[in-house]
Amino acid sequence: MNEITEQSPIADGKSQLAELPIGIFDSGVGGLTVYRALHNRLPNEHFIYLGDTARVPYGTKSLATVERYAIENSQFLASRGIKMLVVACNTASALALPKIRAQIGLDVVGVIGPGARKAVEVTNPNPRIAVIATEATIQSDAYAASIRQAAKDAEIIQTACPLFVPLAEENWTLEPETFSIARKYLSKIIEFAPEALVLGCTHYPILREVIQQTVGARVKLIDSGAACADEVEKLLHDKGLANPNKVTGERRLCDDLDHFYVTDAAERFARVAERFLGSQPAKLEAVELDELKKD
Repeated sequence: MNEITEQSPIADGKSQLAELPIGIFDSGVGGLTVYRALHNRLPNEHFIYLGDTARVPYGTKSLATVERYAIENSQFLASRGIKMLVVACNTASALALPKIRAQIGLDVVGVIGPGARKAVEVTNPNPRIAVIATEATIQSDAYAASIRQAAKDAEIIQTACPLFVPLAEENWTLEPETFSIARKYLSKIIEFAPEALVLGCTHYPILREVIQQTVGARVKLIDSGAACADEVEKLLHDKGLANPNKVTGERRLCDDLDHFYVTDAAERFARVAERFLGSQPAKLEAVELDELKKD
């Protein structure tokens, strides 16, 4: 049941636009950590989330395929009536943001730029930054490029940690095997001794404690989803698009003010959502994107 909201007296077109939800898409379940960061930061906003679970993973696909998938996801969310789009998928953020912006005509925020800028912010004046991500994101060099845009002399090391994704989805957050894998993946980063470590995959915040213990307490962990939420909040304020209605009572993750869609395996998505967020979506639907393009 929806929480009761208090209506702002403002009722012009800009206000009506501001009342629309924020769209979020990811290739699967990992983007739920970005949803959590946005939900916690912006309790008066409503969200529509699309997990493209039928076509995950994106990291093994060609540039043209990732662009096509990302545009289809974006158009689906735009058709549902959103005021802004968040691309929670690191691969799509690395490869498809310009094409998405050209297609949907809305403000689009990815996760790579915000994460890179936050890492530079917390390590200035002499940034020494590590990045961990999937193989595809590391190979794209998108984080390194964004970090150097913000600080051209930054020292950077990047490492792919592909097994962190299934470990997160299985909720193996404190098992000895997880610590062993983390030590193996992060050994060169420990030698590099960074000031900050960017969690460059949406699954990785689930393993935050293991990663922090492995690299040491002095290393600042940068959650790209949380950094993205910071920039979305600022963009909403700057453009006058913050929802003017105030939600009364306490918001809950996955409550019925938010709507979740998946392209396959809805039951598994709900189970993983409960592991990641502590609750299953109140509104969850499976959709066929090909059919919806004909609507």
